[in-house]
Amino acid sequence: MHTLGSTSGRTGRPRSAAADAAILAATRDALCELGWSKLTMSDVSARAGVAKTTLYRRWAGKNELVVDAVAELFDSLELPDRGSLEADVEYVVLRFAELLRRPEARTALMAVVAESTRDEALRDRIRSAIVDRQKHLVVLGRERAQARGELPYEEDESLAGRTTDLIFDVIAGTVVHRALVSSEPVDEEWVATFTALLMHGLRGPVA
Repeated sequence: MHTLGSTSGRTGRPRSAAADAAILAATRDALCELGWSKLTMSDVSARAGVAKTTLYRRWAGKNELVVDAVAELFDSLELPDRGSLEADVEYVVLRFAELLRRPEARTALMAVVAESTRDEALRDRIRSAIVDRQKHLVVLGRERAQARGELPYEEDESLAGRTTDLIFDVIAGTVVHRALVSSEPVDEEWVATFTALLMHGLRGPVA
């Protein structure tokens, strides 16, 4: 399992989960207050109450630190079994929208996405630390739906992988656009309509 900030491969004293949590929270606070361009490792270390060398033992630089601070927020998303594919989708979309309403989540996500348009390495890190990790929710939801008989199994693993990517893009892209770009409500009525449209696409037209 991926550990936040563990990409450096350095060895030494055991990591402190409490210190990591304080650093990532301080990073999000600094990003909300200062913005991407003014945020520095020194500022984060002061807010978190740790030495700057402690940051650099965990993260190589600001890009890695900020992406992991955002990733920690999205790692809190879960997909409990609600009994049907529709209920599962509606639940996770509503929780995702709730997360995006948090100022630290909105600001941090928009900041890293904007900066990534000029930084290919940052785009790659966003993909691996946030996007790829969150696809497990789609995989889990599809597996449950297949076990219930709601969706057919796919024998072709390559096709299944592409379908997973597409479902993730449709859900994440639509919710982010509605919540952060259009600034429209992601409420129960909208989520029910969106889910019905998604179900039609997943199941295909009824014969």
